[in-house]
Amino acid sequence: MPSEFMRLALDEALSALGTTSPNPSVGAVVVRDGRIVGRGHTQPPGGPHAEVVALRDAGAAARGATLYCTLEPCSHSGRTGPCTEAIIEAGVGAVRYAIGDPDDHVAGAGDARLRAAGLDVEVGDGAVESTRLLEGYLKHRRTGSPAVIVKVAMSLDGRIAAASGDARWVSGPEAREWVHGLRTQVDAVIVGSGTLVADDPALTARPRGTAEGAQQPARVVVDSRARTQPSARLFVETGGPVLIATVEGFPAAWRTSMEARGGEVLVLPSESGADGGAHVSLAALFAALGQRGMLNVMVEGGGVLLGALFDRRLVDRLYAVIAPVVVGAAAAPSAISGRGAQVMREAPRLRDLAVTRLGEDVLVEGVPAWPDATAD
Repeated sequence: MPSEFMRLALDEALSALGTTSPNPSVGAVVVRDGRIVGRGHTQPPGGPHAEVVALRDAGAAARGATLYCTLEPCSHSGRTGPCTEAIIEAGVGAVRYAIGDPDDHVAGAGDARLRAAGLDVEVGDGAVESTRLLEGYLKHRRTGSPAVIVKVAMSLDGRIAAASGDARWVSGPEAREWVHGLRTQVDAVIVGSGTLVADDPALTARPRGTAEGAQQPARVVVDSRARTQPSARLFVETGGPVLIATVEGFPAAWRTSMEARGGEVLVLPSESGADGGAHVSLAALFAALGQRGMLNVMVEGGGVLLGALFDRRLVDRLYAVIAPVVVGAAAAPSAISGRGAQVMREAPRLRDLAVTRLGEDVLVEGVPAWPDATAD
């Protein structure tokens, strides 16, 4: 468990999640004589990092104090100056940080600079919690692609809608409020064109029922067949930028109509889907989003898209909201389709499992553990 002061630094980091990409969301607190004298979190790109915000908050009280931060302080100049130099100049006596920064510009250099200046440095407090919070940043620095979060709301029998396609509402109000809060913490919300056609979602973040003042993610539609219409709500309601990911072969007039509505058409390589047709390469999509500095993206449906993600082992975290309702119709769409597991030993199981009540619904969260399909 993290110490009391590192927990407060983690809270600061969480409050900035979704606002800092491509930079990591970091939190920091300055402690002197057992009392917090400064706190802060990373500001949007171009603004100061968490350590600098906390030091400015502390002022002269930072001299001789201990700085707690959730990531190794940077030691290089980018849009802002090195945090290590700000820490040293402030006269901080000790630094406690949770995990090292894998970025090539840091990667131990920040730690070394602080130690060389004579500061008392320790690492590891809150490491598990900070690794979880920064999973998108850590994956992005390792692979160039964002962490892929899948969110699905389904009935007890695994359906996301009734046989007619009616899906309002599978989950209850508490779960829907939770989802809108989660949208403010990711860089993009992604759906397939089938979900867009069936539900016409706005894909905006509306915590407490309003988009006003909320951090808005980009809205991405995976559309291999040019099904998105200019009248779609995501073009009507103000939110994050709209990207339509597609493949070669679409009508030129369709692209013109998307761009006229403010959308960006992203032409990507194709890959074969479970139906044998040409679909957007999902690995290429995530690489493209990573190139735009996105660290965390959330895929919200539908079943065909989620099935393709699981078939390709591209899911980093799953949130499954399970409602206490039974649809019971063979024709009702399932939460996850695709090729799937042919035998049970091929099915991924969740690790790092957490189960939470959201009103009458149950939230199951975990990380898929992909089995060796050849093992007995």
